[in-house]
Amino acid sequence: MANVTNIPTVLREGAGLVMHTGGCHCGAVRFEVWSSPDLHVFNCNCSICTKKQNLHFIIPKSQFKLLQGSENLTTYTFNTHTAKHTFCKTCGVQSFYIPRSNPDGYGIAPHCLDPGTVCSVKVEDFCGQNWEESMEKHQTIRSMSKNVAE
Repeated sequence: MANVTNIPTVLREGAGLVMHTGGCHCGAVRFEVWSSPDLHVFNCNCSICTKKQNLHFIIPKSQFKLLQGSENLTTYTFNTHTAKHTFCKTCGVQSFYIPRSNPDGYGIAPHCLDPGTVCSVKVEDFCGQNWEESMEKHQTIRSMSKNVAE
């Protein structure tokens, strides 16, 4: 897992990023992410996102830090095996994962963030049932896992 401290604080704060913390239901898995306080969340209708109600926002790997619980995580993959659906072995909650759309980043579940750092949430529907076509049409999703300085 990447270490968020690799990004200079001045770049994080200059880009309007705030540190959010969060974790799974039982508390075994804890993490921090640097992201905007105004979240751009995807509501995907692919088979797994539909079953899990997987709303998520995307960040670069460098803006994620696992604080505890690596030994409590397990991973599920299917189809292309690009997405890595990580979840807590104890409570079953997926707080974050590596999305197929952005294998160089993380999808973070906004409902797993601790209260107090989110100002607003904009939800965008994404048609994962027609994944390839949707990815071709979407103009910005791939850039969401790029560092601010890139």
